[in-house]
Amino acid sequence: MSTDASGAATDDAPSRAELAARVDELEAALADATGEDAEKKMSIIATKGTLDMAYPPLILASTAAAFGYEVTVFHTFWGLDILHEERSSDLKLSSVGNPNMPVPNALAALPGMDRVTTTLMEKRIADNDTATVEELLETSLEMGVEFQACQMTIDLMDYDEDDFYDGVTTGVGAATALEDMADADIQLLV
Repeated sequence: MSTDASGAATDDAPSRAELAARVDELEAALADATGEDAEKKMSIIATKGTLDMAYPPLILASTAAAFGYEVTVFHTFWGLDILHEERSSDLKLSSVGNPNMPVPNALAALPGMDRVTTTLMEKRIADNDTATVEELLETSLEMGVEFQACQMTIDLMDYDEDDFYDGVTTGVGAATALEDMADADIQLLV
């Protein structure tokens, strides 16, 4: 209760419902100001198109999407091969200069060794029931991951935009990728 100018008691105090509504407004404003309840964002740049380098951006993207992140993966240079329907099914694993290959570089440089190491890795992937590159891409797209294809690289490599998986965003430039990274909570270069 409060008093008026004559000292008489008045009942102009806010009701409980009004106070509760005001608290709700203030909590919402605080959440907006601090970013609480905002969707977390992840931005990944994929630059390599070998079999072993296709997995990291795809696994990270699909896992982050499963945890509720808004995920964008910008593919540039050889990373575009991951988004290319035909090329993604024939990614290779280089045996030369790969420190994890149990093959000496002198032997790894022989003709056909990349095909051998790729076949061995594909067998290991199948034996362990690991998702293929195509399966990871399709799953990620279904989960809302945005896969972007660098327009400069499309032009440079003379790719046809129709050869990319359905759902891939084409015509994206470096400026758009940088803006996306600046807004992201997590930025990765793979």
